[in-house]
Amino acid sequence: MNFCPECGAEIKKKIIDGIDRFYCDQPKCNFISWDNPVPVVAAIVEYENKILLAQNASWRNGRYSFITGYLERCEHPEMAAIREVKEELGLDAEVKNFVGHFNFVDKNQIIIVYSVTAEGTINLNSELCDFRLFDEQEILEYLFTYPAFAQSIIKKYLAI
Repeated sequence: MNFCPECGAEIKKKIIDGIDRFYCDQPKCNFISWDNPVPVVAAIVEYENKILLAQNASWRNGRYSFITGYLERCEHPEMAAIREVKEELGLDAEVKNFVGHFNFVDKNQIIIVYSVTAEGTINLNSELCDFRLFDEQEILEYLFTYPAFAQSIIKKYLAI
């Protein structure tokens, strides 16, 4: 960030509330970038008695993960999980459990995770190019892109 998004002045950096933040020192502006984490929903999809992971079309081959997405304005996270499963997989889903919320530091996101049961015929949208079904042992051994983060989610899910 080089310029203030409010007034266009050169942006500066200083410690505010104990954190290094971008700010504008113009008297009529006083913009501060709080860099709040973005809420994201993730669905652990149970389909045909297995766990479904999908591959995003922009990822390299062999990388699969949970169904994820941003919340719409005023949308409840449970409804976002159901919507994302429908949009990305074409499946009807029902929330089974709230798994937890997880701080994904690498992307400055708070991931709100639900397990869902899904039914129907899979119809991948343009965001996805493939999917795989895993049993519990396979999912524990799968090497996610962010292994420690994903495994903490999986372990919490399996403990429920």
